[in-house]
Amino acid sequence: APLLFGWGETYSADSEQCQVSQEPSYTIFSTFGAFYLPLCVVLFVYWKIYKAAKFRIGSRKSNSITPITPEALEVNEAAQQPQMVFTVRHATVTFQTDGDTWREQKEKKAALMVGILIGVFVLCWIPFFITELINPLCSCDIPPIWKSIFLWLGYSNSFFNPLIYTAFNKNYNNAFRNLFFRQH
Repeated sequence: APLLFGWGETYSADSEQCQVSQEPSYTIFSTFGAFYLPLCVVLFVYWKIYKAAKFRIGSRKSNSITPITPEALEVNEAAQQPQMVFTVRHATVTFQTDGDTWREQKEKKAALMVGILIGVFVLCWIPFFITELINPLCSCDIPPIWKSIFLWLGYSNSFFNPLIYTAFNKNYNNAFRNLFFRQH
């Protein structure tokens, strides 16, 4: 797109450096293509996944499992909590569980982790992309130190991701522990 629309790099012979085009149309195109549009897609997909997971968990809790034996049927009607049913050689065994099942807890934890990952990503990168969008459009002169801080805040997202994964995933947690606390 930069070549098609004439947004190529500008070269300053005096300072002997190439700069990214400051054309407002290029700024809008590049920031929306690199951040805002992908962010909207990620947020939309996450919202759909969250709705589907919430529906699945809700439908699991509203459906009851009917055991084969009449005695177990009375227990099933009396208890409104989730149950796990195992059938082994034509015999049905029902276990009452407290609250959410293991799978539901795991799904909730995964959804929370993805939500935190997306939230941290947005918090780290939004200052940089806001300043990149505003700077050429309003001819504001943002101090270079702030541009650098916002850029490094965005880069810091790569530092936070392993920490978030470690906090929510036992495999990552064990790998991190082995990496830093390996005993010889």
